[in-house]
Amino acid sequence: MNIEALISKAAGEAVKALYGMDATEKMLQLQKTRSEFEGNLTLVVFPFVKAARKSPEQTAQEIGEYLQQNCTAISGFNVVKGFLNLSIGDGAWIELLKAIDADDQFGTKQASDESPLVMIEYSSPNTNKPLHLGHVRNNLLGWSLARIMEANGNRVVKTNIVNDRGIHICKSMLAWLKYGNGETPESSGKKGDHLIGDYYVAFDKHYREEVRQLVAQGMDEERAKQEAPLIKEAHEMLVKWEQNDPDVRALWQQMNSWVYAGFDETYKKMGVSFDKIYYESQTYLKGKAKVEEGLAKGLFERHDDGSVWADLTGEGLDQKLLLRSDGTSVYMTQDIGTAEMRYEDYPIDKMIYVVGNEQNYHFQVLSILLDRLGFKWGKELTHFSYGMVELPNGKMKSREGTVVDADDLMALMVEDAYKTSMELGKFDDMTEQERCEIARVVGMGALKYFILKVDARKNMLFNPEESIDFNGNTGPFIQYTYARIRSILRKAEASPSPSEGGDVEMLNPRMTNATLGNQTPPPSEGLGEALSTKEIELIQKMSEFGAAVEQAGKDYSPSGIANYCYELTKVFNQFYHDYSILNEPDPQKRAVRLMLARNVAKIIRSGMSLLGIEVPERM
Repeated sequence: MNIEALISKAAGEAVKALYGMDATEKMLQLQKTRSEFEGNLTLVVFPFVKAARKSPEQTAQEIGEYLQQNCTAISGFNVVKGFLNLSIGDGAWIELLKAIDADDQFGTKQASDESPLVMIEYSSPNTNKPLHLGHVRNNLLGWSLARIMEANGNRVVKTNIVNDRGIHICKSMLAWLKYGNGETPESSGKKGDHLIGDYYVAFDKHYREEVRQLVAQGMDEERAKQEAPLIKEAHEMLVKWEQNDPDVRALWQQMNSWVYAGFDETYKKMGVSFDKIYYESQTYLKGKAKVEEGLAKGLFERHDDGSVWADLTGEGLDQKLLLRSDGTSVYMTQDIGTAEMRYEDYPIDKMIYVVGNEQNYHFQVLSILLDRLGFKWGKELTHFSYGMVELPNGKMKSREGTVVDADDLMALMVEDAYKTSMELGKFDDMTEQERCEIARVVGMGALKYFILKVDARKNMLFNPEESIDFNGNTGPFIQYTYARIRSILRKAEASPSPSEGGDVEMLNPRMTNATLGNQTPPPSEGLGEALSTKEIELIQKMSEFGAAVEQAGKDYSPSGIANYCYELTKVFNQFYHDYSILNEPDPQKRAVRLMLARNVAKIIRSGMSLLGIEVPERM
């Protein structure tokens, strides 16, 4: 039990004993004491004033006296109007530190076979282009959310739905046939997804030129867009694909295989993966069948032109098209089919879709339709809606080739991390192999943290230069603090007694993680109870990790974990600035500070892992 839970329980007992009142959890409001007042935790007593029949000040005084007499963790209190400021004794903080130290999985929960099964869909790429900056945010949010849900004791299945069919796919295929001259990833030296993306851009370039020529000949622009030869050919190819034309299908499979190989390489660099990948080419027919089933049950209606619609006016929405008059499906139909396949594959309790906020209406409708069709999680499906990533020079456009490519971005981040580390002298005593590996870890950490620290619901402006900074609210700042702590622990392992010459940061870099993972300072028995304010503040901040993980799970908020990691890192650095660890002559104080440092590192590693961010042993 953490300090907050302990004091809350004791406060509830105090209110019951003093006033005969059964206080609810909501009434027992504890918060960190404001810095201008003495104390660690503050209890708001206004909810108990009526039962006490006394003023807020008298009520607070009575509760404070009861707690000091009956709760050994309370060492003192003071009253400010209706606020009871409680001071926690050093012994309680030491016991809490010991409990944190003894729990390797501190702050997280383990799933069991009975735990809820949560499916999280993210990425959702199209096979006509490589992944871009928008996909980076999507993948990082999805991966982090999956880790956070697991840390809250859920079983999690990570899924991806690949948009591998439709007119946009045919555009790339047609452009390759016309302008590719048999080019392959091997012959060009390009990743397959980049190669196909080039032909998607090429299609748009030639198509716009055809439209321009038709308009110049006097045709209306809208008609020109429909009559341009290229778009007509692309539609013909789509019809052939729907009819299982062997040549079109063979080309489609070949080009998609190039794209998937490219995607796999990008996902690996990004550090994300999936338990199951679905393909729209396999789900759209299932969706059509499910819609026909709903039609037969009277859930939907067929119009005179043969199209099938869902009437949502009863839910305050409009009518939604599910099948066109020619029988072809729309995105909603495909999502229904995918849901059917997933329901067959997994006994899902919760479904979370990680998709941009431009699809808010789509998922509002999908939830209603899935509920109508009998999916038990349909009504409560969650659309994890996130804002767009914007650039200093405006929005991205795939067809015009103006996107920020995910591979190029990751390479740039690693390169910038290498250059910055070299300029700061952090690589001076490392081999080139070590430099490259740390640059990868720091560069990717900078990218992930910069994106994930922002509230997912907000649009964000991405600036790579701001993310590679070893100071401030950045990934490298947190990573560097972790590496600093690990170097202190290495030195403590090598020198059990106080050293001379200061806390040397880089020592014995060849020690393995296994050696470092179980470092033990002097026995914790008799650690002493003379803690400084900074040490207490650090223990209190560490103790909040479990609550931060739980809240991030409730709010679907990776940014909550990022902000917690930053706050913990700041508190540690403030402590480290004021107090020596290795040079502390008192062995008990030194033991406490080593235990503090070790557990801060443990929690930073755990928290950053929930964001998909690695932490280096040295920097």
